[in-house]
Amino acid sequence: MRTIVVIPTYNERPNLARLVPAILDANVDSTIDVLVVDDASPDGTGELAEMLAEANPAVHVIHRQGKLGLGTAYLAGFQYALRRGYDLVVEMDADFSHRPEDLPALIAAARGADVVIGSRWVRGGKAVGWSPLRRLLSEGGSLYARWLLDLPVLDCTSGFKCFRRSALETLDLDAIHSSGYAFQVEVNYLCRRNGLRLAEVPITFPDRAEGESKMSLRIVLEAWWLVLASAVHERTGMAGHKHPLAPTSVGQAA
Repeated sequence: MRTIVVIPTYNERPNLARLVPAILDANVDSTIDVLVVDDASPDGTGELAEMLAEANPAVHVIHRQGKLGLGTAYLAGFQYALRRGYDLVVEMDADFSHRPEDLPALIAAARGADVVIGSRWVRGGKAVGWSPLRRLLSEGGSLYARWLLDLPVLDCTSGFKCFRRSALETLDLDAIHSSGYAFQVEVNYLCRRNGLRLAEVPITFPDRAEGESKMSLRIVLEAWWLVLASAVHERTGMAGHKHPLAPTSVGQAA
């Protein structure tokens, strides 16, 4: 099984220098590569990624012309992986909130599921160092999405996922327009609608190691709008009509 881990970056140079070797050293039953999708980071993250790629053929880099959003970065990574014949595609943040030591559990679970979600809210999962307000927003957002969209997962906004190639091939990637939290919810919704098997495995989610969070009020509002719009779209029998997020959404910035 050939696996590629897609890591979107913007000003993540200190984290990336440690993260890429940790991923490549992870004890996974698979051939593993890393793809860095850098949005022209002014701190030199893209240049570091190129150095890592020159030193190791398992590291690949996509350079983009500006800060185009987390969702579009993952989509670029998915398309790269599909073109090059990878069997498994993993989404992973660059800030060590997604731990390399949790990768083996996600990859192993993909033997029995189309999409595996690294979950903070299933038994055994946890978020470390969060304030009560942050936890309420995350769990409340997942509950909101799960109820309105009938999603069979507890952690609807998790960005730590493993997809089988066949799962990504069922999705119309060009029709996905959301970013941030909304991207994760929209992909879960489309996977459920396409009849894919979704599974959750517990992860430990520590706060980021270094750097600043890319989260913003705009991204949160986009996610809430996406869930409501998608629920109305489905429950009013508009499955054959254009999705309410196409061609634009509330926000594209990550």
